[in-house]
Amino acid sequence: MSHRQILEALSGLLLAMFVAMLSSTVVSNALPRIVADLDGSQTGYTWVVVATLLSMTATTPIWGKLADLFSKKMLVQTALVIFSVGSVIATFAHSMELLIGARVVQGLGIGGLTALVQVVIASMVSPRERGRYSGYIGAVFAVATVSGPLIGGVIVDSPLGWRGCFAIGLPVALAAFVLLQKTLHLPVVKREVRIDYLGATLIMGGVSILLVWVSLAGNQFAWASTTTAVLVAAGASVLAAAVYVEIRVAAEPVVPMALFKDRTITLSTIASTLVGVAMFGSTVYLSQYFQLARGMTPTKAGLMTIALVIPLMVSSLVSGRVITRTGLWKRWLVAGMALVVTGLALLGTIDETTHLVAVCAWMAVLGLGMGSTMQNLVLAVQNNVPVSELGAASSVVAFFRSLGGSAGVSVLGAVLGTQVADRVVAGYREAQVVPSAEFGSHAIPDLRTLPAPEAAIWEHAYGASIGDLFVIAVPAAILAFVCVVLIKEVPLRTTVAMPPSRPGAVDGPAVESVGGTGENPSR
Repeated sequence: MSHRQILEALSGLLLAMFVAMLSSTVVSNALPRIVADLDGSQTGYTWVVVATLLSMTATTPIWGKLADLFSKKMLVQTALVIFSVGSVIATFAHSMELLIGARVVQGLGIGGLTALVQVVIASMVSPRERGRYSGYIGAVFAVATVSGPLIGGVIVDSPLGWRGCFAIGLPVALAAFVLLQKTLHLPVVKREVRIDYLGATLIMGGVSILLVWVSLAGNQFAWASTTTAVLVAAGASVLAAAVYVEIRVAAEPVVPMALFKDRTITLSTIASTLVGVAMFGSTVYLSQYFQLARGMTPTKAGLMTIALVIPLMVSSLVSGRVITRTGLWKRWLVAGMALVVTGLALLGTIDETTHLVAVCAWMAVLGLGMGSTMQNLVLAVQNNVPVSELGAASSVVAFFRSLGGSAGVSVLGAVLGTQVADRVVAGYREAQVVPSAEFGSHAIPDLRTLPAPEAAIWEHAYGASIGDLFVIAVPAAILAFVCVVLIKEVPLRTTVAMPPSRPGAVDGPAVESVGGTGENPSR
């Protein structure tokens, strides 16, 4: 396939990826307003994000496995439909509980879109050339990240309100569906279907129990309590059962343990998990910093995110093109993680008084590191597996990155809620101010309605507390850096197919006819 043919085949996929990324970023600056409007709390704020990450994480490996079995185009279109259903429900949600449920449905579709784009590219393009197309994915990710907060902020401040943030993705999803029908034509490989639903259910059940414990401990019950002991024991037991199922029971496990015999895959997976903790866990609360600590409108808060995502887009595109030209990728991972550690450490010093130029500069450092890291970790793994395992391997990396993100958002959200509550209580006491309204321990008030002395107390509480989140994320980023340093660089191969890397791994044929006029079985 020529470069033009590949881009035509990818056009619908990239648009689908755009709508998936947009759904997360467009709502980021709306969340403070949503939570205030629906009488939510910091825990509710956290779970609007975590619900999508969890359902996306749970289904990403399943989508990857389905991609090894069924028509990839049909699967992407199905994911778009599921995402659209969740968007409609979220648009009309009248409570935090219903909104969180709608975000779960959205996550099911997003899991498919994020996993399948990587799989389709891997089935069409050799690892040596794949860096260029990974750069396009990074660029789409960056555009969605840039435009999402801006679009979301404008919508929230318009008569549409925050509900328009969920409806905006519907026409884009429809356009992606139609474009896929016209441009994406791949061979279909069919074999016996054996999907590990039990393993996926147990993994996400165990993780969800532990995240519920982290989110509610210190608020609904004490950290050292019987409830804590029960939840931790239950979560650990379910995860132990999941490991047993993956090793002994599942014919085609959702997380193939044999993959981890490869050093590169093991280290890349650990690094992806830690990157998820550091990046998702810290950056998701930036909108709260700008709106609640700096008193910005959603539109202005969206403008501030440009400082993070423009460097992300540049480093993603540059690294992808250079990797394609040289075949060398490890130096980009090492440099990227070093920048991530540095950016997080610098952002750990912010509070409500930090000069915005400094905040933007430190966000730029973090963005440069993120752009050089995220897609290239997937590329390193894909280079080490045969075509027959591309779906499973790619989805495993995405699975653990999302899992780390879910844990990071949940843990840091719990820390943020506790620290803000403590600082607000201390602030009212020191200022000898009587609250004008009754606030819950983890409430998120609408600062526009508070008198200036009270608003200043809340701004300080959020400014200082969100700075602490970046400090907490630094150790995870340092561990990810160590993993990246220990990865052994294998030059990128110049063919799609490779010899089986393990006993029993059978490689599929190199894809030669992608981009034809129909989807016919390749064998």
